[in-house]
Amino acid sequence: MAKHNHLSSDETPKYAAGPKAVRIASKMVLEAMPPWKALKVLKDLNQKSGIDCPGCAWPDPEKRSKLGEFCENGVKAIAEEAQHKLADAEFFKHYSINSLRSKSDYWLGQQGRLAQPMIVRHGNSKYVPIAWEDAFKLIGDHLKSLDHPDQAVFYTSGRTSNEAAFLYQLFVRKYGTNNLPDCSNMCHESSGVALTETVGIGKGSVTLEDFNHSEIILIIGQNPGTNHPRMLSSLEKAKQNGAKIIVINPLKEAALVKFKNPQKISGWIGSGTEIADHYLQIKINQDVALIKAWLKLLLVDEECLDQEFIQSKTSGFEELKNDLSSYPLDELIKATGLPKSQILETAELLKSNNKIIACWAMGLTQHVNAVDNIREVVNLLLVKGSIGKPGAGTCPVRGHSNVQGDRTMGIWERPTKEWTDKLKDTFGFEPPESPGYNVVESIDAMKSGKVKFFMAMGGNLLSAAPDTPVTEEALQNCELTVHVSTKLNRSHLAPGKTSLILPCLGRTDKHIQNGKEQVITVENSMGVVHSSAGVLTPPSRHLLSEPAIVASIAAVTLGNDDINWSGLVDDYDLIRDLIAKAIKGFENYNERLKKSQGFDLPNGARVGEFNTSDHKAKFTINQLPEAIPEGHQYIMMTIRSHDQFNTTIYGLDDRYRGIFGGRNVVFMNPEDVKKAGLAKMDTVALSNNYGKVRKVSGFKVVPYDIPAGCIATYFPEANPLIPLTLSARRSHTPASKSVGINMEKITAQHHHH
Repeated sequence: MAKHNHLSSDETPKYAAGPKAVRIASKMVLEAMPPWKALKVLKDLNQKSGIDCPGCAWPDPEKRSKLGEFCENGVKAIAEEAQHKLADAEFFKHYSINSLRSKSDYWLGQQGRLAQPMIVRHGNSKYVPIAWEDAFKLIGDHLKSLDHPDQAVFYTSGRTSNEAAFLYQLFVRKYGTNNLPDCSNMCHESSGVALTETVGIGKGSVTLEDFNHSEIILIIGQNPGTNHPRMLSSLEKAKQNGAKIIVINPLKEAALVKFKNPQKISGWIGSGTEIADHYLQIKINQDVALIKAWLKLLLVDEECLDQEFIQSKTSGFEELKNDLSSYPLDELIKATGLPKSQILETAELLKSNNKIIACWAMGLTQHVNAVDNIREVVNLLLVKGSIGKPGAGTCPVRGHSNVQGDRTMGIWERPTKEWTDKLKDTFGFEPPESPGYNVVESIDAMKSGKVKFFMAMGGNLLSAAPDTPVTEEALQNCELTVHVSTKLNRSHLAPGKTSLILPCLGRTDKHIQNGKEQVITVENSMGVVHSSAGVLTPPSRHLLSEPAIVASIAAVTLGNDDINWSGLVDDYDLIRDLIAKAIKGFENYNERLKKSQGFDLPNGARVGEFNTSDHKAKFTINQLPEAIPEGHQYIMMTIRSHDQFNTTIYGLDDRYRGIFGGRNVVFMNPEDVKKAGLAKMDTVALSNNYGKVRKVSGFKVVPYDIPAGCIATYFPEANPLIPLTLSARRSHTPASKSVGINMEKITAQHHHH
C-alpha cells in the first residue's frame, strides 16, 4: 500500500489553461524527446497539411494560430507517442507477462514505442520476437481453420485512419462476418441511435462557424477543459459575440468556470474568461427531468416556440404535449436536485433566444436510459426550431480523433442494407447481412467460447471495457489474440492461448510506401474530412503502417482474391479511389483533398432536411431514469483525470480537481462524507451487487463539490464495478455513469489483504 502514500488533494484551481498549462506541457514533451524533435512535431500539429492530433476530434479553425494550434493534452498525446524510448526485444526479455501485470497503466505507457512484432505461445511466460511473414501466416492459417467466420471478432479503436478502417472492414466482410465492434459502442453509440431516429443522421449538425452565431450554448455532461481543450477557445469567442453558456454537470469543473487562453496576452496576465453563465449541478442522470421541466415552462408561453418549424418540419408534437402534461413541474424540479430559481431563470433564457447549440459527451451517453437522454435534448431543440439553421443544432463531441470517420468507413457491427448492397455492387461479392457482435456481446461471446479469435486495430479493450475481470477472462479464453499497437498496454497482458503484438506507425511518423510519402485522412467531430501527415522518421525500421498490416493479413487469409491488396498499400490514393466508389459523399476524394484542406460530408440535418421515414424530424416520448437497484447508497459515475486520454494515462495528477500523485480516489459530497462517518483521505472499499458482488479497495475519500448521493471515480480503476449487463437500452453502451455503489471504511489492519 505504501505507493499511495504520496497521494494528496488540494484546493481546486479557479481557472483552466493559462501559463501553467503551457509550462506543464513543455516539460512533458521535453522529458519525452530532444528539443529539435519536439519543435518539429509541435510546429506541424493541427496545421494545414500537418499532423492531425490523436488527442481529440475537435475541428481546427480556418485561421490557425502561429503560436501553435494545440492544447496541453494534445502535447501530452504527442509526447506519449513520439517518445524516444523503445520497448524492444530486450525489454520483453527482461519482463515476464506476470511481472508486467503488477505495473500501473501509467508505467506501461512510459516504456516507449513498440519496436518489432512479438509473440507469446501457449505455456510461455514472455513475449519473444517473430518475423512479420510468420505472424501474418499464423493469423491467416488460424482464420482459415475456424468453423465459421463469426468465430472471429475484429475490434477497432478511434485512432485508425479512414484508409486503414476502410480496408479493415472490406477484408472482414469479404472474410464473412460483421463482427466489427469498436470504441463507438462504448461512447457515442447512444448519440448515433437517438439522432438517426429523430433527425435522420447519426452525427452532429453544427459546424465550427455556428458557434460564432449562437445565442445559447448548452454543455451537458462534458468536461472540455480536459477532453477537448481547444473547444474552450470556441466558447470564449462565442461569449465575446454575446452567447450565453449553460453548463449542466454534476461536478463543478474549473475549465467550465473560467478559461485563460494561453494564445492571448490576457490569458497570461488577465483574470481569464468566465465560461459558464449558469452552472447547473444536476444530480447524476437527471437530465431528462430537467429538460422536461424546461419544456413545460416553454409550453406555457407558446409564443416562444417556432410554430412554423414545428408544423412544417416535425411530427409528434401533440403527443409530446400530452405526455408532458402528466408530469407535475415541482416533482421534475425536485428530481434534478437543483434550486427552482435556477431552472426558472434558465428557462427564461431559452424562451427569449432561438439559436441554441446543444453539446454533450459521455455524461449523457453512458446510462441505461442514454438514448432517451439524447432524444430529450432533441425535443428541446425542435420546439425552438434550433436545428438546420446558423448558430443552432446538435453537437455530440467525439473524443478519439477518428472515431466518427471509422463509422463512416463502415466499421459497424450492424451495417445497413444500403451499405452491404453498395459493397456488393462495388466489389462483386456477397457481404454478410446478419448483425455482428458489439463490444459487450463480443466479450460475452469470447467468454462463452463462441469466439476463438480476437484482433484489435489499436485501442486497449481491457482497460476501456466494463467488468475488468470478466473482460480479462474473455480475452484469455481465445485461441489467438492479435493487437496492432504503438505502445504497450494492459490488453497485451491478457493474452489468448497464443498472442501477437504487431507494432504500427503512429500519427507523428512518416508513412513511406514504395519510396513515396503518403498522407492519411480522418473525419473530425463535425463531419469534415481532412488529411494528416507525419513528420518523424519511424522509431524502428520494423514498423508497418496499419493499412499495410491489414492488407498483408487479407492477402494471406483470402488467397487468390480479386483485390490487389499489396498494390493498394503502395499508394494510398488507390485506397481513396475505392472509398470514392463505395461511399456517398467521397466522390473525387483525391482531387478534393489536394485542392482544399478538407471537405464537408453531406449532412441533411445541417440544412434542415431530415432523412427519416416521413422526412420530418421526430418528437419522442422519453421516460425518467429508473432508480439504481435497492440496497445501494450512492450513484457512481466514472470520469477521466486531466492527465489522461481515454485509457492512456499521461501522469498521476488531476490538477484541475486538486489531485496530485495518485488515481485511487472517490469524489464525494462533503455532507455525505460526514454522514458516513468518514474524513478526507480515509481509505474505503467500493462494492455493489448486480447479480454478484463486485468490489474494489484502497480508494481515498476526497470531499468535492458534487451533489448529495453522487460520487465520482476514475476509469479504468473503477471499471471492475461496472457490470457487463448494465448497458444502455438499444445502443448497448456500458452504463459507466450510473452505477449503484456501497462504501465501507477500511481500517489499517485490513491493509495486508
